[in-house]
Amino acid sequence: MQHAVGSPLPPPHQPGHGPAIGWSPAAHHPPVPPRQPAPVPPPPGYPAHTSPPPDTTGHVPLPPGGPVPAPSAPPATATAPDPAATTLAVLLIGPAGAGKTSVAKYWADHRRVPTAHISLDDVREWVRSGFADPQSGWNDHSEAQYRLARRTCGFAARNFLANGISCILDDAVFPDRPVVGLGGWKRHVGPGLLPVVLLPGLDIVLERNAERSGNRRLTDEEVARIHGRMAGWYGSGLPIIDNSQLDIPETARILDDVLARSIASPPNW
Repeated sequence: MQHAVGSPLPPPHQPGHGPAIGWSPAAHHPPVPPRQPAPVPPPPGYPAHTSPPPDTTGHVPLPPGGPVPAPSAPPATATAPDPAATTLAVLLIGPAGAGKTSVAKYWADHRRVPTAHISLDDVREWVRSGFADPQSGWNDHSEAQYRLARRTCGFAARNFLANGISCILDDAVFPDRPVVGLGGWKRHVGPGLLPVVLLPGLDIVLERNAERSGNRRLTDEEVARIHGRMAGWYGSGLPIIDNSQLDIPETARILDDVLARSIASPPNW
């Protein structure tokens, strides 16, 4: 039997009765109570007589990320802080080939508290189609991708830190661009960010750059130009580590020493 579109459907067939004949929408039918879901047992760890929390799906409420406040210097009588056991936000600055990524990864892996390494280059390279490679020429598109990547890294860092996870970010921040460089990171993460400069000699960064492949390998001329601009950090007041003769574990150990001093006496930047 077909029914006109929009007309009410006939009632379901009841056992023991013939087909419904002469059914009218005006006929009285007792309302069918809504089906109640089966009771959900309490999750493991909750007693049977205790009501489980409203959300038993495993989702954990997270505090919102906010700007990291500037660290306050401890009292003169206090012992030196242990950076290996403190929740920190660190910005590792340096030219291409300085070893920023390797040191940041090692430092994050060997701390006693949860620590995330957030690589600006990795985030920037999430862009696949239409990727603006600065090696092909610095332009508005590559500038916009760097700015967006920095904002994304800052957003991630604030959320990690709000949930008790330290962060170390790495970027080739130039001292002659304070608004875009340090100023941008300070806006994105907060005044509590601790910047440290990693600056080995030019011969070292040229050697390390030569071992790279893909779009992370620069020309020798570009490496020398970047390294020369990075020299402007001398006299800036920021801590500088010359890791020309240091391996990665030694550099990470010195980074801890530098951070302990930065916590005790925050740099003015």
